[in-house]
Amino acid sequence: MPETPLPVRLLVCVTCRREGDDPEAPRQGARLRDALAGMLPDDVELQPVECLGNCKRSCTVALSAPGTWTYVFGDLTAESGPDILTGIGLLAHSSDGLMPWRGRPEVFKRSMIARIPPLSTLKDAAE
Repeated sequence: MPETPLPVRLLVCVTCRREGDDPEAPRQGARLRDALAGMLPDDVELQPVECLGNCKRSCTVALSAPGTWTYVFGDLTAESGPDILTGIGLLAHSSDGLMPWRGRPEVFKRSMIARIPPLSTLKDAAE
């Protein structure tokens, strides 16, 4: 485990809307971003994005930190903040760049869309 938690970047799709949602109501993704804004530690960068291309399984977030894999999760709601915080903590304290399975919230165990290796790994493989 790193002595100091890694700084985590949290991307939140603010255009996510669930089927059947009132088109005039604030979108689920924007509501999730707003809920997270007040609960994140200082070393987490919250970055809203227009679309993560996962509309069928919205709400969607992506978590990354320097030297770690990037994780994309869907099927979240505006109330998923506590589970996302748990996932952030697991990634921030990772010693090998991977989010451990043990300790993940159930929603993160069943809603992972993708796991993307760090760019440094991809560069090394190409050489």
